[in-house]
Amino acid sequence: MPDAPATTKTDLPPLPDRVLIVEDDAIIGLALEDALADAGVRNVEISTTTEQALDALRRERPDAIVLDVHLADRDDGWAIAELVKTLGPDSPRIVFSTGAPQDIPEGVAEMGCVLAKPYDIETLIDLLREPKRRGIISRLRGRLR
Repeated sequence: MPDAPATTKTDLPPLPDRVLIVEDDAIIGLALEDALADAGVRNVEISTTTEQALDALRRERPDAIVLDVHLADRDDGWAIAELVKTLGPDSPRIVFSTGAPQDIPEGVAEMGCVLAKPYDIETLIDLLREPKRRGIISRLRGRLR
C-alpha cells in the first residue's frame, strides 16, 4: 500500500493576514511573533498593555487576536474581548491565552478558544487555521441574501 502524500504548506488552510498579540511577557510575545511570521502571518503586532491593544484596534482591525487575559496593567483582559465582540459578526477571532483558564467567566470563554499556558505554539497555529465559527445572526444574514 503506497504512503499517503505529505501535506505541504500550500495544502493547509490559510492563516489570518493580521494578528494582534496582547501579551505582557516579552519572551512569550516575541516567541509568538516569530512563530506566526514563520508560519506565514504577514502582519503581527504585539501590545503589552490594555491601552496599547486598544490603540492597535483603533488603527487597524486584526483578523485574529491572541489575548493574555491577565495583563500586568489589568487583570481582566476579557474586557478587550467584550469590546471586540461589539464590532459585530466580522469581529476578529479571539484566542485567549492564560495560566488560569478557570478564572475566565464562562460567557467570556465562549467568545473564543482558550489555551492554557504553557501551550504548544503549533496548537495556536492550528486554531488560527480553522474556519471562523459564524454566529446565528451571521448565518441568518447569509440565508437572507
